[in-house]
Amino acid sequence: MSDGLIIDQLKKNQILDLLKEGKRVDGRQFDEPRKLTIDIGVIPKAEGSARARLGDTEVVAGVKVQPERPFPDTGDKGMLICTAEILPIAHPSAETGPPQPPVVELARVTDRGIRESGMLDMKQLVLEKDKSVIGVFCDNAVTDHDGNLFDACSYASTAAINACKIPKYEMQDDAPVKIEGEFTEPPITTLPVSVTMAKIDNFIIVDPTIEEWAIMDARITITTNSDGNVVALQKGGSDGFTQEELIKCSEMSIKVGSKIREIIKQSK
Repeated sequence: MSDGLIIDQLKKNQILDLLKEGKRVDGRQFDEPRKLTIDIGVIPKAEGSARARLGDTEVVAGVKVQPERPFPDTGDKGMLICTAEILPIAHPSAETGPPQPPVVELARVTDRGIRESGMLDMKQLVLEKDKSVIGVFCDNAVTDHDGNLFDACSYASTAAINACKIPKYEMQDDAPVKIEGEFTEPPITTLPVSVTMAKIDNFIIVDPTIEEWAIMDARITITTNSDGNVVALQKGGSDGFTQEELIKCSEMSIKVGSKIREIIKQSK
């Protein structure tokens, strides 16, 4: 499971040999993510934005807020959609044109983690039931790909949404009208954090680099909310996880997630 990434056999053997010694190529512990830095307000014209740097992986997320017609079956809730793209400058494996399956999955995993956590109280984003609601659209652009885009997009999106400002609207003649210069805080209920773990041979490591990603046998992304409850999960790769390994991954996601969440909180 390489998602189009290629690594030579010599490098693969080096990574495996180090794992057997309890080490990783970059010196991290198995349960240690790379350094995360988050900058908000990086896109001045967006309602919210954030740049997340996870090691050498970098993602920029921008939030657009605007009135929308609600979905037919959710007229009493606002709208949330997260997207993702890998820019050609991010890595030689990035392709132009229609999104490839790994990019589609990236967008879905990012969107699901935030949506299923209930990060936003969508009932507070209704202007008029069944007629007009507020739509929150978060677009992620990968500008540097050094592995684990799932978490980098999750962190950038969560930070951007958490820091965004919601324009005020009022209904006039059954149409929403923006009140210039007036904004409200987003109705945040929790901060979702995803943690991705790779299984290489029988070793499980947190936040794989692009080299580790290229040789992994399986991966799992677990998203937790502020209470430490699992709200979303995505498994990939050709191999599986034992029950014991799944429990271990869940515990690691809660432990690592709590530290990441503090970084996101402090970025606002």
